[in-house]
Amino acid sequence: MSVDDSDQGHAIRTDGQRTRASGPRVLVAGASIAGPALAHWLRRRGAEVTVVERAPELRPGGQAVDARGIAKEVIARMGLDAAVRAACTDTAGAHTVDADGRVLETFRAEDDGGDGFIADIEILRGDLSQVLYDDTRDGVEYVFGDRISGIAQDADGVDVVFAGGDRRRFDLVVGADGLHSELRTMVFGSHERFLRHLGQVLAFCSVPNEFGLDRWLLEYQDQESGRSALLRPIQDATRAMAMFYFASADFDVDHRDVAAQKALLRERMTGLGWLTPDILAHLGDTPDFYLDQVAQVVMDRWSSGRVVLLGDAAFSSSPMSGQGTGLALVGAYVLAGELAAAGWDPASGFARYETLMRSYVEANQEIGRLNARSRDIPGPDAEPLPDFTGEWFTELVGRAINGVELPDYAGVPDSAAPAKPPITPSVIA
Repeated sequence: MSVDDSDQGHAIRTDGQRTRASGPRVLVAGASIAGPALAHWLRRRGAEVTVVERAPELRPGGQAVDARGIAKEVIARMGLDAAVRAACTDTAGAHTVDADGRVLETFRAEDDGGDGFIADIEILRGDLSQVLYDDTRDGVEYVFGDRISGIAQDADGVDVVFAGGDRRRFDLVVGADGLHSELRTMVFGSHERFLRHLGQVLAFCSVPNEFGLDRWLLEYQDQESGRSALLRPIQDATRAMAMFYFASADFDVDHRDVAAQKALLRERMTGLGWLTPDILAHLGDTPDFYLDQVAQVVMDRWSSGRVVLLGDAAFSSSPMSGQGTGLALVGAYVLAGELAAAGWDPASGFARYETLMRSYVEANQEIGRLNARSRDIPGPDAEPLPDFTGEWFTELVGRAINGVELPDYAGVPDSAAPAKPPITPSVIA
């Protein structure tokens, strides 16, 4: 195990009112959505939780993420429905448009009971992360500006070395550190073993709302090149979120090299019509640029000994599924519940977590692959697209949205459960 000295001295801890718990000590890597969601449920089940995040603070902004079906039920069980909805983008729906801005097709947020193309719970990733952090900060230790640099486990626990120099021992360690999970690499092997590139690249950033955007997402897709440009509203009406998709058979740009990513985006968007040139004019000064491959994580197992993966680190379904947030929220609920139900035995708890989640994950990954294929550049040798109007697709969407029957975990500790009323002794006359 080694320590990377370059990150020493930068960790920021926020312990709040955390008190020593009688349950296991659990380290969670990653403070985006999956990590804080898991921290919520672990704390309620009686664990002592530490979340480590390599960024110096919560990352704001990000793309809009959705909650559908059972993910909305999980938010309700967390007691966060009002807080999440208050932070939503308030998007009324989406219009697909042609190069001249003429509307071709319309999707509304209330379609399919709020679980359609535009969900009724749609929120910027950073805003959801903030809601989850605010909910957990007083009972969970957060360590910002640090990361796991070494890990070794035995039958009784896990020894962790942090890049900032600390060495600590935990009962369980969870990797919720995203598509490019460093913990996954340490414990399970290189990224290449598990990442499946879907032939698309996604970029997004916020820009001034000089386009008259008002509660409606706009998408322009060039059928010949397969490229897309989108604008969507956010809570700050003075700004908008811009998104781009383009086809790429491979992807070899460092996901942390922002300058190279911006250069690639400008190059690949050259000649795309609609509002694209006006959007790209703001690329140089956008505060929250992101570009990465559209990829999935496919693994036979999500755990090894006392280490387990959650969210994109374990089973990224890609943005093409629209369900990454749902998988993270539902997975966090199930993982914490199954561990507590198993008396914190990792072998039993992890096995039940995988059994309950696997079909749900696979359905969402299939949706992601199909949506990625639908953006492929048409050609004489292209494989025909499936019939998305068939019953098979309706059944698949149903499994992707509601594919897990959420256990109630009535027999495990829950610090947020309402207290039972006192029993009044009966009086025998």
